[in-house]
Amino acid sequence: MENQSIDVTNENTEYEQEELETLYNLERLLESGQFELVSDKPENGKIRLIYIMNDAVESFIVFDNARLTGTYDSKFEGSVTASLTGNEKEYVMVVHQNESVFSIFFQKMYMENHLYNYGKIGHFWVKGYEYLRNIEYKIAIVRDKREYLGEEYCNNQELKLAHLSDFPPLNYCCYPSVPQKYIVPKDDPWTPSNEAIQVMYDMAELTRDRKMQRMLKFYKNHPEKCVAKIIASMLHRNSHKELVDYLINIFVKASENYPVRNFGKENEKLEKYIKKAEQLKEELSKDGIEASVITEEPFVGVKDSIEFKVYLMIWKKGVLNRKVELRRIV
Repeated sequence: MENQSIDVTNENTEYEQEELETLYNLERLLESGQFELVSDKPENGKIRLIYIMNDAVESFIVFDNARLTGTYDSKFEGSVTASLTGNEKEYVMVVHQNESVFSIFFQKMYMENHLYNYGKIGHFWVKGYEYLRNIEYKIAIVRDKREYLGEEYCNNQELKLAHLSDFPPLNYCCYPSVPQKYIVPKDDPWTPSNEAIQVMYDMAELTRDRKMQRMLKFYKNHPEKCVAKIIASMLHRNSHKELVDYLINIFVKASENYPVRNFGKENEKLEKYIKKAEQLKEELSKDGIEASVITEEPFVGVKDSIEFKVYLMIWKKGVLNRKVELRRIV
């Protein structure tokens, strides 16, 4: 999708602070090439535009007391332009999808943000060292929460973890969680930040991983691609198990105070699936086999293609490397 743009015309309109922040987010959304309404039909007088959706947050730009005229194409993937005008009584945003034009009339706009517990959620879109790819995924969604909503929506632990998006041995450079075609590359991706190296160093120190500490010191002085790949390979070694487990658990702790998604009548059935997985985990534990329960959840605020799934991620200790076997429960 090509970049979109918005032209704002102020007809003696004084925007409140909340509306200014929402306007900034709207412009940013359009510049990123995204424009997807939850529905073109108002619900309780509101039309919602998706701002950011991931396992950590579901965020919308809400147009209140709204109505839509014209034709909105929900499958459109081309360049979109928009103009916003307003007066004391009403705003109107005119959106062009090539030859198709529609308008949204509304009296107020604001952000609607829902934060969720994501600690034990995972996805398995790419095979191989799935546990490291899930760490990369969680780093990415925490970074996006910080970047799109602001630091005030993150706790202190999340702010530290977000720095790891600039740590090539653990970001999409070495352990992408999504297929290549979905990756949005950044400039100079193989260059680490000092903050990212420090976060990893602190974790290595806490877990007494001396070899990793020495390697990170070397990496700070020699931030090269070949060094990043060496560190990436160290992360799946049995000898660095404690560090990786600490990373996995720190995301669980960082998100534990956020609510879990509420699926209404489906909750009881889903809880039974998780309980079944936990029972299987306990049975494996009796045989000395370590396993983790991972869920894959759909969004609450908008329908998507993901179904609720429950997996057992069974840890496999090889001669050198630590791998996992995935067993789908439901």
